[in-house]
Formats: sequence, structure tokens, C-alpha cells
Amino acid sequence: MCPKWATMSNQLDMLDKRTLEQLFRRHYGAMLRLAETLMHNDEEAKDLVHDVFLRLMNNHPPQPDNEASYLMTAVRNSCLNRIRQMQLREQVRHLLPVETEPLLQPIEKRLEQIDEIQTFADQQLEEPHRSIFHLRFDEDLTIAEIAQRLDMNPNTTYKYLIQCIQQIRHHFKR
Repeated sequence: MCPKWATMSNQLDMLDKRTLEQLFRRHYGAMLRLAETLMHNDEEAKDLVHDVFLRLMNNHPPQPDNEASYLMTAVRNSCLNRIRQMQLREQVRHLLPVETEPLLQPIEKRLEQIDEIQTFADQQLEEPHRSIFHLRFDEDLTIAEIAQRLDMNPNTTYKYLIQCIQQIRHHFKR
């Protein structure tokens, strides 16, 4: 690369860093207050606001005439996304039973129950529920791995998994 272009590139990088620093100084306090209000957790709020600034580093800075609303909207959306993720995780956690009783059952009885659930899943669940069920419980993949393999949003994958579990619980009344 020509030294002249390298110098210009460094100047552009410095300009971006200065712009980012100015945005941070002007808006960090208000962004943090909004995140703290929505998240009710100071550390989580700080992480979300920092994530917004990290994403800004890879994008063009907002226009000066709407930078405050742009940044506040970005914080709000990040908070709402995180809240949705936390709610989905909590729902899945509550749907999965704490298995103490089945451990006391003979292994044959447990295997029979697993076969019944497997048969139900194969015959009654529709796609993509069936695929998500098999990938999660047969192949022991994480939600992120399933989402990637099926080219789906992880949140959508969570929702489908919740629906699978609900259908199975309803059918077997567990």
C-alpha cells in the first residue's frame, strides 16, 4: 500500500475514534440511565451500552441531527432483545421438569417412556418442531447450534423447542 494511502487510512481511523469518543462523552450518561431503567441491573445495563458503542465502531456514525435518538433507540432495542432472550430462557427452564422421580424407576420403565416420547415426536410433531426435537435430544446440540444448522434465529428455535415440550407434556400429562 502506498504510504500516502496508509496515512490517509490512519487519519480516517483516528477521525472515527474521535467521533466515537465524542458520541460516548455526549450520550453515555443518558444511554446508561435508560438501560438501567429497562434492565433493573446496573452491570447488565453497562454491558448493553458498551455493546451499542462496539457495534457503532463497525458502522457509520449516526447523523449529527439525530444522533441522540439513534443511540437511545439502539439502547432500547438492545435492552428489549436481551429481556426477550432472558424470558425465553426462563420459560424453557420452567418447562423442563426436575427429574427426581424418574431416577427411582427401573431402567426398563424409563427406556419405555423415552421410546413413547420418541414415537410421539416422530408421528405427531410437524416440521421444524420434529427436527429441533431430534437435534436437541438425540444429537444433544445447543439452541445456537440447532439454529445455525437449520438456518433459523435462535429465539425462534427456542420458541419451537418450548412448543415441542408443551405438546409432549400435554400428550403425556407430565
